[in-house]
Amino acid sequence: MAAGLSPGSAFIASVRRELRHWRGDRWELGLVTLLPWLLMALMMWLFSGAVLRQVPVALVDLDASPASRGLARTLDASPGLAIVSQPASLQEAQAQLRALEVFAVVLVPRDMSRRALRGEEAPVYAFYNATYMATGQSAGRDIADAVAAYNARLLKEQIARQTGPDKLRAAPVSVQATVLHNPARSYELFLLPLVFPAVLSLLAALAAGGAFGRERRDGLLADWLGQRPWAAITGKLFPYVALFSLYGGLGVLYLGYLRGDGINGSLGLLLLAQPLFYLACCCFGLLFVAVARDMGSGLSLVGLTIGTALAFSGATFPVIEAPLFTRVWNALLPLTAYVQVQMQQMFMGSPWQVSLKPLAVLLLMAVVSGGLGGLRLLRAARAPVPA
Repeated sequence: MAAGLSPGSAFIASVRRELRHWRGDRWELGLVTLLPWLLMALMMWLFSGAVLRQVPVALVDLDASPASRGLARTLDASPGLAIVSQPASLQEAQAQLRALEVFAVVLVPRDMSRRALRGEEAPVYAFYNATYMATGQSAGRDIADAVAAYNARLLKEQIARQTGPDKLRAAPVSVQATVLHNPARSYELFLLPLVFPAVLSLLAALAAGGAFGRERRDGLLADWLGQRPWAAITGKLFPYVALFSLYGGLGVLYLGYLRGDGINGSLGLLLLAQPLFYLACCCFGLLFVAVARDMGSGLSLVGLTIGTALAFSGATFPVIEAPLFTRVWNALLPLTAYVQVQMQQMFMGSPWQVSLKPLAVLLLMAVVSGGLGGLRLLRAARAPVPA
């Protein structure tokens, strides 16, 4: 790179240098073009089912009454459940549960209908397999909803007729739970907004880190950086940030307008978050490659940080009252701040002011990691080449 270039010319020259490399290296070109599209398409297909349907359930009906048979029909009519067996005992049902033939068991006690018609408490027991947490919890919620719906119908149709409507009394304290921001309990709208940026950020950080590591590996740092090193570094980052920001923006539009009910908050803030997020991730790639002894070690560090971000983002596994390391690691990851903006503006309809803090965090991460990584590259470029 010519030494006398202005900052603007050095930036453009660095961008062109990277684009020329893409044209000459089909593998790196595929990493930033074909692979993101393939992974996004695969995830769209995998999660297109959106909501769990027909989870297999076993029903143990020890009451064998018209009321219990009505409850069985209500359970089986629930879209999320399918009664696939009616074993004679709880032990048989537990054997089916352990064999993964069913994911939940509903037990109707012997005196359920008699106690219900007397106006007494008549519990129905549900057991679900929590080792398959998503499937088991979905079955447990649908069982509770079906039992509640049948209980209301039984109260009106049979108990009121037997005891008289004037004697019916509602429970003095009850819970009315309302699902906010994902009323359909769609796993597509829960997982894809997390998986899309997690995968794209890993690819972006690996690609950008590889680009900087390549210059160092080939001994071209001093020639590439020239007299305008920060312009050269920014120019190398620009194609990766721009391309992955485009992918992230298209993912937001797909989830918001094709699969969801629109953007409930500010679309502008969501689109602004894309370059800030991918710039921070690419700067992490720059930092790790710059401080590592070799390119392979730097990219391994990228995988250990950006690659684990989804698990530590707080959106899948809780970090409340987690060990100190988990909470610190959560705060240091770009995905954590980005997910806050995405959930607030895509689903929750939060005021735009509340998303300024995570946006500022993303900008700070980019400045700090990019600045430290750039300084380390400058030091490496000025070091004498060993004989």
